[in-house]
Amino acid sequence: MTPSRAAALANAVLISVLLAACASSPSTAGSTAAASGSASLGPRPPSPAMVSIVQPTSGTEVTGSTVHVVLSLTGATIVQQTTTAIRPDQGHVHLYVDNVLVSMNYGLEQDLPVHPGTYVLKAEFVAADHAPFSPRVWSPEVFFTVK
Repeated sequence: MTPSRAAALANAVLISVLLAACASSPSTAGSTAAASGSASLGPRPPSPAMVSIVQPTSGTEVTGSTVHVVLSLTGATIVQQTTTAIRPDQGHVHLYVDNVLVSMNYGLEQDLPVHPGTYVLKAEFVAADHAPFSPRVWSPEVFFTVK
């Protein structure tokens, strides 16, 4: 196996592990870290961050095939680099629709594909290694309907 293929394979395995750690079902805001795989990462630090969903607002009716999501983050910054040298004030945002991880975002705005129905949207601010802080940093849930 060539060095570049070995590196690509190692990266694919790392991404799979990170996704598995991040894909556990979220619970209510402020709950303790329970992501699968987080126990092997050692104790998780708390974060001063607060994340909220600015758009859509709860009760919004959306038309079309996408919903524009705008988040607010205070007490921390989003970083582009994934690293195991985590800091409580740096990380990424994960978006969940109906308790399913749909996006690992490096910004505060994003369009998500949607179909007709009613949805629950929430965001989580996670450490730069994509694993949750302890306690987890959740936005309040937002309910919206797609017509």
